[in-house]
Amino acid sequence: MPVISFFQVRIMKTKPAKTIDCIGLFCPEPVFKTRIKLDEMKIGETLEILADDPAAKSDLENLAKNLGQKILKVTQDGDVTRVLMKKLK
Repeated sequence: MPVISFFQVRIMKTKPAKTIDCIGLFCPEPVFKTRIKLDEMKIGETLEILADDPAAKSDLENLAKNLGQKILKVTQDGDVTRVLMKKLK
């Protein structure tokens, strides 16, 4: 049985402050919508992005890196990618 760290449990229980549903949208729409929502959020808040674009995971990871934000978790459920991103600045 795998051992789960305190940090992993905390991320699993993280409730996002905001959620964006980008299902059915393709590049660059998920990135644009995420950028706009991040601009509206406070530092420290967590954003959940749901997308089914195959490029969404890498596009959102690149966006987070370029903006200095942090990806907390990425999960895949069928075609839907769920990204939890924390606003750091």
